[in-house]
Amino acid sequence: MRVDKFLNSVNITKRRAVSEDMCKNGVISVNGSVAKPAKDVKVGDIITVTYLERVIKYEVLQIPETKTIPKTKQDDYIREVK
Repeated sequence: MRVDKFLNSVNITKRRAVSEDMCKNGVISVNGSVAKPAKDVKVGDIITVTYLERVIKYEVLQIPETKTIPKTKQDDYIREVK
């Protein structure tokens, strides 16, 4: 699954256009390298989101099969890495 679609479907971003812009501006990296919006995400990948004030890392646990998942199921798909 594309990284921009993944971020949207697991509720890290509200819209895919937002995650696409974040990728284009170098805010999103996968396994330590800056990711383009079409970068494929696999189970076990570490996605890093660099905000102005902080950096958050997520580990991919599962790839969703539907377009969106309920926010209550988010922990089944990603885990925040310290």
